[in-house]
Amino acid sequence: MGSSSQGQSKEFLDLIKAIGEARSKAEEDRIVLREIDTLKRHINSADIPIRKMKEYIIRLLYVEMLGHDASFGYIHAVKITHHHNLLLKRTGYLAVTLFLNDDHDLIILIVNTIQKDLASDNYLVVSAALNAVCKLINDETIPAVLPRVLDLLNHSKDTVRKKAVMALHRFYLKSPSSVSHLLSNFRKRLCDNDPGVMGASLCPLFHLISNDPHSFKDLVVSFVSILKQVAEHRLPKTYDYHQLPAPFVQIKLLKILALLGSGDKQASGNMYTVLGDIIRRSDSTSNIGNAVLYECICCISSIYPNPKLLENAAEVIAKFLKSDSHNLKYMGIDALGRLIKLSPEVAEQHQLAVIDCLEDPDDTLKRKTFELLYKMTKSSNVEVIVDRMIDYMISISDDHYKTYIASRCVELAEQFAPSNQWFIQTMNRVFEHAGDLVNIKVAHNLMRLIAEGFGEDDDAAYCQLRSSAVESYLRILGEPKLPSVFLQVICWVLGEYGTADGKYSASYISGKLCDIAEAYSNDEDVKAYAISALMKTYAFEVAAGRKVDLLPECQSLIEELLASHSTDLQQRAYELQALIGLDAQAVETIMPRDANCEDIEVDKNLSFLDGYVQQSLERGAQPYIPEDVRIGMGNMSNFRSQDQHESLQHGLKFEAYEVPKPPTQSKVTPVSFASSADTVPAPEPLPSRETHHTSSVGLASEAGSSGLKLRLDGVQKKWGRPAYSSSSSSASASYSTSQKPTNGATQVDGATAVNKVRDSYDSRKTQVDPEKQKLAASLFGGSAKPEKRLSAGHKVPKVGASASAADGSQGSKPTVVPNEVAVEKTIHQPPPDLLDLGEPVVTTAPPTVDPFMQLEGLLDTSINSATNHNVGAATNAADIMGISMETPLGGQSGSGGYSIPVDGDNVNLLSELSNAAVKATRGETNATPLSQSTKGPNYKDSLEKDALVRQMGVNPSSQNPNLFRDLLG
Repeated sequence: MGSSSQGQSKEFLDLIKAIGEARSKAEEDRIVLREIDTLKRHINSADIPIRKMKEYIIRLLYVEMLGHDASFGYIHAVKITHHHNLLLKRTGYLAVTLFLNDDHDLIILIVNTIQKDLASDNYLVVSAALNAVCKLINDETIPAVLPRVLDLLNHSKDTVRKKAVMALHRFYLKSPSSVSHLLSNFRKRLCDNDPGVMGASLCPLFHLISNDPHSFKDLVVSFVSILKQVAEHRLPKTYDYHQLPAPFVQIKLLKILALLGSGDKQASGNMYTVLGDIIRRSDSTSNIGNAVLYECICCISSIYPNPKLLENAAEVIAKFLKSDSHNLKYMGIDALGRLIKLSPEVAEQHQLAVIDCLEDPDDTLKRKTFELLYKMTKSSNVEVIVDRMIDYMISISDDHYKTYIASRCVELAEQFAPSNQWFIQTMNRVFEHAGDLVNIKVAHNLMRLIAEGFGEDDDAAYCQLRSSAVESYLRILGEPKLPSVFLQVICWVLGEYGTADGKYSASYISGKLCDIAEAYSNDEDVKAYAISALMKTYAFEVAAGRKVDLLPECQSLIEELLASHSTDLQQRAYELQALIGLDAQAVETIMPRDANCEDIEVDKNLSFLDGYVQQSLERGAQPYIPEDVRIGMGNMSNFRSQDQHESLQHGLKFEAYEVPKPPTQSKVTPVSFASSADTVPAPEPLPSRETHHTSSVGLASEAGSSGLKLRLDGVQKKWGRPAYSSSSSSASASYSTSQKPTNGATQVDGATAVNKVRDSYDSRKTQVDPEKQKLAASLFGGSAKPEKRLSAGHKVPKVGASASAADGSQGSKPTVVPNEVAVEKTIHQPPPDLLDLGEPVVTTAPPTVDPFMQLEGLLDTSINSATNHNVGAATNAADIMGISMETPLGGQSGSGGYSIPVDGDNVNLLSELSNAAVKATRGETNATPLSQSTKGPNYKDSLEKDALVRQMGVNPSSQNPNLFRDLLG
């Protein structure tokens, strides 16, 4: 576009040059704003040459890509897509795909153009239209182009077939329900003779297998055969990348096989040979070769384990870790983390390499190494790993990753803590350095663990744990600044167990709590925990019969909180003030010591009041009426469902209109006329009065007939043709959604021993640092047997002190059953207007012939027969799977020797599914002709309407002017 030989003007070249030479964002914005003013003046001018318009559209692309608004030119990009010139059409499609999104208002203007271009004889035009389909088609417009896209799956050009598969995949991602019956087409395209089409079908199949692997187990043999042919260089040379045959196809196939072989020994057995061949054939000197090897290791670690493959994977990991490239080291650490789940002994062969990565200055590599250490943690090395993780957490400033490291440290400490004292110290370090980044649930878990212990029955151990916690927290209070969450834990522990062992007096503990409240006076949560801790401390003293003397600072704190703006703090202060004045027995009953582990039962239904309620009802009291019924909101769900139904009706509809049904005659009830401003009580539902109706307007019985409504019978319409409206009722429907279940991959249980790697990492080094050897012994030493993640001796017991969870109640929404009610009009109206979307015109006698069918027959009587002929031809079309059956298994095709073996039973099944899908989507409707009406539509006026529509710019897509199809795309 930047060459003057292609016809670009000097202004366009100057614009590109000025943008490239701009030295600042402000200068670039001035250039673009000046260009926007120029385009606004010229683009709306009359008689612009089409090539000049193409240049303007390209300049608009630059404006939009540089972050400025070019919406004033969107309509011109839409117009240029209608041009017959290929270059201009492709430019228009490129512009609209960049300008518009799938819910833009201008999408409706290009749907008809896309339909015509999809049926073009020029495959370049079809390809451009398919590109636009993938970007612009939304849920409502999918039915308009779906039949054309399905036809293009059998196109003679491989490029068109590949783009059609991509478009169908896009439809599945946008609206799975609209193409759920067409998913067998992806299986068929897997057997395409062109490798490009086959590769395109792997992407949708990968998404389908991710959701439901069990439905595609029969394709394991086919995927393995394809992968084998690709690895053996049986594809054309054009698919090679850095002398590696179709590496991206190999990577996608390896991901698919990893999903299908997870937990399936039989399916995994079919993959072992080809996976070994790929490891031997792959070139480790290039990045793309290493990518294939890495994906192969991921596949080996996902399927049912095989000792030989695990050994080969360990050798590849050793090469990655020995490399000087940080990228390969990162891949090696990640692959080792995947492999260690199956064989923990593999990590011991590379312990020095892991230590080097842990001390590497590359922060990304160091974080990946910590993830590996987390996976290989056990009770023998938890202290070293957690200490390393906390030291790293202190050194970084990234709050997001600091939160992540803190959560991992807490998790490891809870699972593998060697002692209670170590656990308390570790949690204190995490809270002290991570601050408020620690989740509040971690603080609650710590309080629960201190209260309940670690599942031991020794009371002495309980007391020792609580005493050590109190001592450590009193020591930590000397720090200048502590996080709010940590202070809440400290206040709770000091209030519960500060005076439990008698080592510290109540005056000392209360003084410390007052100091906390004074030092953090701006934090209401900390002050609330502090005043509650004071209440517990003094309550335990009163219950023990000892005299309580409030410290001056405690008295001043209570007086301050009594006048606080926070009602919560006021309530706590008043409770403390009242509690001190009670006797010992009352205080012991209100706040017993160490009662935080007792279960609290909450009766949500207040069943203790049932007797009182029954007695009141027997004495004549009125039953309880829910609040929504009392305020007249009981039927709100009906209105919501009605609004939802009406909003759904505003979308585009592409199905054919229903043929009018012959109504039954009924007696007409006279309607009295009244003023439109009168409000009268709604009468009882009248007998249904019949008339013919269209499928786009549903009539139903009106909900809540006992309310007030306007009587509009006989009132003349303000807009449209003169008519009288009669009372009708609107229908409301309730919709329900269903969730599609997904099947997860099964876990591989059991570990398989792996032989030692021949190339050892330390053979490269003549001398090893003794500190690294000591650290490696701490990390990888100890018991060689793999331990479970959840140790029985250190697992956190279930909470016994927590309150029972509240049971959520689900209310049922009332539904409205639609009833068909029709109203007959006695006033004769002019012939129906095809373009009038107002109320339908009613005649005295029901029509017996569809006016649209008569209009079509008036133009061309041979259309119906031609349509039936085309349907028959589509039915007799040969199944594409039958063609692939003729190719011998294991044979080679003419282009590069590419062939796909397919099971014969699967082919027959796919063929039957395909034929069933074609019959299901044909949508034929046989209508019985009705009796002839006394007065039908005026065909001459209808044809004049058609001519008027043509002048408005709506061109019929065929010889039969189906106006609604052209209007709605």
